Amino acid sequence: MKLRILLLFFFFALASTTLLAQSLSDIGKVKVDMLSDAQLQEMLDRAKGQGLNESQVVSMARERGMPAAEVGKLQQRLSKLKQAGRGAQVASTSQGEERMMEGELTEVPAPPALETLSPYQQKIFGFTLFYNKELNFNPSLNIPTPQGYVLGAGDQLLIDIYGASQQSYDLKVSPDGKVLVPNVGPISVGGSTIAAASARIKSALTQIYSGLSSGSSSMDLRLGNIRTVQVALAGELNRPGNYTLPAFASPFNALFAAGGPNENGSFRHIQVYRDSKLLTEIDVYDFLIKGSHSSSITLRDNDVIIVPPVRARVELTGPVRREGFFEVKPNENLNDLISFAGGFKPEGYKDRLTLTRMTGTERKVAEVEAAGFAAFVPKDGDSFRIGEILERFENRVQISGALNRPGTFALEPGLTLGQLIQKAEGLRPDAFVNRATLYRTQTDYSLAIVPVDIQGVLSGKVADIPLQREDVVNIPSRYELQEEYYLKISGEVNSPGAFAFGENMRVADLVLQAGGFKAGAAAGRIEVVRRKNSDDGSQIAEILPVAIAADLSISETPIILQPFDHVIVRRNPGYRAEQLVRVEGEILYPGEYALTSSDERISDLLRRSGGFTAYSYPKGATLIRRNEYFQSPTEAQQQQQLLQSVKSNLPLDSLNRSELNAQLEGRIQKDIDNKAKATAANPEVLMVDQYKKQTIETLAKRDSIQVEVKTTELIGIDLEAILKKPNSSQDLILMEGDVLSIPKELQTVRMRGELLFPTSTRFQQGAGFKQYISRAGGFTDRSRKSKSYVVYANGNVNRTKRFIFFTIYPRVEPGAEIVVPQKPEREGMTAQGWIGIGTSLATLGLLINQLIPAPAGN
Repeated sequence: MKLRILLLFFFFALASTTLLAQSLSDIGKVKVDMLSDAQLQEMLDRAKGQGLNESQVVSMARERGMPAAEVGKLQQRLSKLKQAGRGAQVASTSQGEERMMEGELTEVPAPPALETLSPYQQKIFGFTLFYNKELNFNPSLNIPTPQGYVLGAGDQLLIDIYGASQQSYDLKVSPDGKVLVPNVGPISVGGSTIAAASARIKSALTQIYSGLSSGSSSMDLRLGNIRTVQVALAGELNRPGNYTLPAFASPFNALFAAGGPNENGSFRHIQVYRDSKLLTEIDVYDFLIKGSHSSSITLRDNDVIIVPPVRARVELTGPVRREGFFEVKPNENLNDLISFAGGFKPEGYKDRLTLTRMTGTERKVAEVEAAGFAAFVPKDGDSFRIGEILERFENRVQISGALNRPGTFALEPGLTLGQLIQKAEGLRPDAFVNRATLYRTQTDYSLAIVPVDIQGVLSGKVADIPLQREDVVNIPSRYELQEEYYLKISGEVNSPGAFAFGENMRVADLVLQAGGFKAGAAAGRIEVVRRKNSDDGSQIAEILPVAIAADLSISETPIILQPFDHVIVRRNPGYRAEQLVRVEGEILYPGEYALTSSDERISDLLRRSGGFTAYSYPKGATLIRRNEYFQSPTEAQQQQQLLQSVKSNLPLDSLNRSELNAQLEGRIQKDIDNKAKATAANPEVLMVDQYKKQTIETLAKRDSIQVEVKTTELIGIDLEAILKKPNSSQDLILMEGDVLSIPKELQTVRMRGELLFPTSTRFQQGAGFKQYISRAGGFTDRSRKSKSYVVYANGNVNRTKRFIFFTIYPRVEPGAEIVVPQKPEREGMTAQGWIGIGTSLATLGLLINQLIPAPAGN
């Protein structure tokens, strides 16, 4: 039994320690009743070490899922723990030490969010004041001792005597309003102000400290910890009841604790009673509008605050700074109401308000002129509506188009169109003066168009036009009335494209704008394509051949370009960009080689590369060639890559970087950007190749098959035959990007496909096809022997053939690959198929029986 008790005690101790260790991270799961005061204090100390106070610990518990009942217990335990800690502090405090409370304050819940208020409550002026979480009117306890503070039971008085005599007293006001001074006796201070109590205590202490009367000693009395007071709040409040508040608390502090007036409560007639007498009446509007606390009193024990029902509330809507419901007093007029709303907005109509008032039987509408605002007294239930000014201008005219300062102008008496143009600082040089348009708004708000001869008006040949309100004049630019002129250049220039047209412009000027000629341009063969506007439309364009200097020097060129001309710069037929091929493998000098002529062949390339090595296998040589789907870098892209390489090889450090290098880098970067634009504008892809690729992709998509469009192909060549007879049909002409690959002599044969053991084996001179098949274990049951084929090292393929009843298998060479395909899958005959065949045979039998004539004897 003792062992059980010991184990049970150990279990509870371990659980308590574990709970304490997890109290912060898992505070939502903590059971408050299971924690002792020491454990709770340790948890609180740990929280303070992390920068959290008591209220933040409670908030953390609520956020992490602690039930509301447990949260209440935790808050109550923490509050008691805090009060106990305060009571244990040393009573004698210095002037700068924090002042504390004697007694426990009523817990004030956090105000709900503004979003929880109803639309009607949100429109009541002042209602949201007590829902502001950052504004609680709590009094500061660390202010200097107020001389007008009235002492009561529970207050702490700290008395210091200094000078010839030195002594300190820590006195607490007893419930009967007295403090007990050692060697002096009780002194009554309850109900006295700090100033009165100080004089009374000083007089009593003079009996034992004579220096206080002679001036050799001085006394300082200050307020230490203060008491709490009990205040009752009743009436139209959100949370009426009794509240324990600091003795420094004001009526606003009490109202905030009670949640403020509800939607039926008055904000302007809040009454404070003391000793059953009306002490003061509070108007919250004084704080909201003027920022002043009309009541500077501090609350005392048993004070009563009553919020009566609202007496007169009116509504103000329309363009004012704040719309809503406002409470008015009997002596306030309409001007006061508008000031409560913050005044008119700029668009508000200030000359008249519309009033909706309830009579004894129905509603009625009235209008209040601005002159009567000061004398008009609103009544409970009134609704005032402020109108808006009209969306119109009483003296506006507008002018737009080709003027130096177009815009909106004031219509002055006698203003004419000519004067309006002068106000706009005159016409621009590009103004179209033959005809302008005046848009006029007529009295019935219909639109009238008035054509205007601007040139005649300005020259005085035509009578000037008087303007009217809302007239709009538009004087267009002559460029707005024609298609924008441009020139186009394409071909062998660095930056082809469209450029702005200029008078007296020549071909060389346009080439200069396009960045000059490319290296392969034929300056003597340029075509200018010019639009034709023939009557019958038979001629589309006119072609004008032009030759200019390659260095763009100024020379007499008979052709002056016209708008929309298209200049085409041809390529010089003799110009060829370098074309590279590559040799790899068993060759003496592998690498890249530039083609020297358009008819250079494989034999020429072998001769330039030095011939074969001792380990080469010419019979297995292959040629890899790009096909029409390969998109090689354009000339502009190649130049762009080369320029980028030049730029990267420039010195970067400041010591080796000269002014010349900096300028060179700038020029290179500009050329790189131009090449990038030229590549984007002219991708240089042959339309026929692009069309072929698109056709293949379209057919593959239509037939739901996967087609891989390769960009290179393997071409089988007979290098031995080429070497024996150069320039023959076997000796192919090389093309850019060709790769001639010469492998080492291969001594193996690879076998793949439907074989029992696909493998690679050593090449044996004289061995036939079936011998190699045997080395792979032979054919499988699914082998399609008649379709077997051999892929040779140079890329050529030879298949199995049949002649009468004989099967002729292809020869096998070093490096070859034997491939045995699989038989196609055949679907078995279904029951419906057999039934169909049987039905057909039966029908055929009946038909034959009908066609065969019966024997003559029958």
